[in-house]
Amino acid sequence: MALYDYTGALRQGRKQYQASVAKGEYPYLPVLDDILANADIVSEVNLGLIDVPLSKIVGTKTKGRTEAFAGNFMPLLGEKTEFGAKWARVYDYQIEEGIHDPILAYEFMNRYYVQEGNKRVSVLKYVNAYSVPAYVTRLLPRRSKEADNRLYYAFLDFYQVSFNCDVWFSREESYSRLLKAMGMKPGQVWDQDQRMYFKGAHDLFVQIFEGKRTPDIEMTASDAFLVYVEIFGYSQVKEKTGDQMRRDLDKIWDELLLKAHGNRIDLVENPAEQEKPAAKLLDWLKGSENIEPEMLKIAFIYPKTKESSGWVYAHELGRMYLEQKYEGKLQTVVFNNASTDSQVAQNISLAVASGCNVIFTTSPQMAAQSVKAAVENPQIRVFNCSVNVSYSSICTYYARTYEAKFLMGALAAAMCDGDELGYIADYPIYGRVSNINAFALGARMINPRARVRLTWSGLENDRSREELEEAGITWISGDDTITPKRASREFGLYHCLPDGTVENLATPICDWGKCYVQLVEMICRGMQDAERQKGKMAVNYWWGMSADVIDVICSEALPRYTKRLIRFLKSSICGGRFQIFEGEFETQSGEIIGEEGRSLTPEEIVKMDWLAANIVGTIPPVEAFKPEARPMILLQGVRTDAKDENGEDEKGENSGTGGS
Repeated sequence: MALYDYTGALRQGRKQYQASVAKGEYPYLPVLDDILANADIVSEVNLGLIDVPLSKIVGTKTKGRTEAFAGNFMPLLGEKTEFGAKWARVYDYQIEEGIHDPILAYEFMNRYYVQEGNKRVSVLKYVNAYSVPAYVTRLLPRRSKEADNRLYYAFLDFYQVSFNCDVWFSREESYSRLLKAMGMKPGQVWDQDQRMYFKGAHDLFVQIFEGKRTPDIEMTASDAFLVYVEIFGYSQVKEKTGDQMRRDLDKIWDELLLKAHGNRIDLVENPAEQEKPAAKLLDWLKGSENIEPEMLKIAFIYPKTKESSGWVYAHELGRMYLEQKYEGKLQTVVFNNASTDSQVAQNISLAVASGCNVIFTTSPQMAAQSVKAAVENPQIRVFNCSVNVSYSSICTYYARTYEAKFLMGALAAAMCDGDELGYIADYPIYGRVSNINAFALGARMINPRARVRLTWSGLENDRSREELEEAGITWISGDDTITPKRASREFGLYHCLPDGTVENLATPICDWGKCYVQLVEMICRGMQDAERQKGKMAVNYWWGMSADVIDVICSEALPRYTKRLIRFLKSSICGGRFQIFEGEFETQSGEIIGEEGRSLTPEEIVKMDWLAANIVGTIPPVEAFKPEARPMILLQGVRTDAKDENGEDEKGENSGTGGS
């Protein structure tokens, strides 16, 4: 029996050897001593006896018997050799009693190299065992700025609190994301129960994932586990059985495919015109050959109320427009005050229970719960109001507000009798910085000497208006939206007159009603583009003036030729004859962004993290903003050096834009 299995292992080894030779790769086991010849080792750490995943054992410490094994640890020497006989005896021992004697190994850069016990490792890999006990010595390289080194030290920081050597991510920030998803604070050492529960859940998931892995899933098992935890929640994941995990993996497979493909995002800048197909359009309306508005019951989930939030008020106007447009043919229902994950989840559950088959979650902070709802209820369409979010199970929607801000900047410069303008922003998140820069570029196009003083209303110690007043600046771009309870006229583009009154000149309009109408029309046509992109690219609908979603409302008191200028610029933008971010742009630091004859890509505009040269001001650190705003900035912030309250990097991959 053992000889038969040795022949099978030998066949695997020789197949791997031939494949490596054909690719021009080294066909034997890597040798750590050779690798260390070019490494700067600063210390050795005795880790004692630990269970090492066999997938992480990749080579031998010394040359010794390295040529007896192919790169997959399967044997290369013939059946009648002494080596073959010894391998067979080890195999018999594994089958009869199980291998319990620890091997000796070295760990370097989270890979393990065997000093003693190569045949035990070979046999265990052959029988598809998961791990082996090992006495391990860790070799620490000197810290450097190289990506592999930074990733390894991120792993070491995680190991210091978890004592878990199994987790390995492809991105260094994933370790802090995992701790956050588990509800653990940075630096918090895990107790024995926490280690046990985590290892059980992670190891079970890894075994199931590796059994389902396909060649197009190029990611570590821990990468996939993080996606799983962030969607379903760690408190639930650690209690799941193997069968439950298998079913969950089927549900989120498109999400894993998307992550494996690099979280690619398709920023759709104009609504697509599609013909309604004759066959069934969506699986979630079983038995129906046509989708009509009467079939839809739509939930709108708001982070606050329309009375307390200008953001919610704008979306509520959009919902009312949608109902009026369809004259009672479809139903809508509103859920307010969903400002936490638990409240969002509860309201989504209520929407599903009430029979809603379309759900709009109107804040980017709701994205994670939106995805969870979508994977658990595939018959329901879920949309989240954000941009630059990479999920396959939901679609996102947002407006290109920077187009309106450009017009506002041009208008401000045309009306101002000086060179100084003011701009009050709220938070430095995706989309906000492109708004600021577009305003500054519009002003500079009309007045080359125009300077924009930037202040922030979201700071913990907000003095945005006082700073502009002290600087003598009276032409100001303020909040875009108003709330029914607020009586102030300081919104849009306004002018503070000497007598203390405020003159409104223009305001940008995001017509969410037209946005929702177009999304409903796309649902009725089948959302075919989104279906084709599942698992390949996230679909973000990012519409602007050309889609009639963005506009600027000007005061009737504006001079005739100024209004004509704004109409001309708007027409040029709508018709695609003028691109706001085309050509070269000088930043505050003197760096040149872009190039002549080319427009910045949608992704470059969304992720913009620089300020134009004619802006006076900075992007403050996250600690300077109000405590309630910091989670949103950490999730969506454009600054790569954002820190949490403990000084730890905590920049997430999935981001969006929006406010409440």
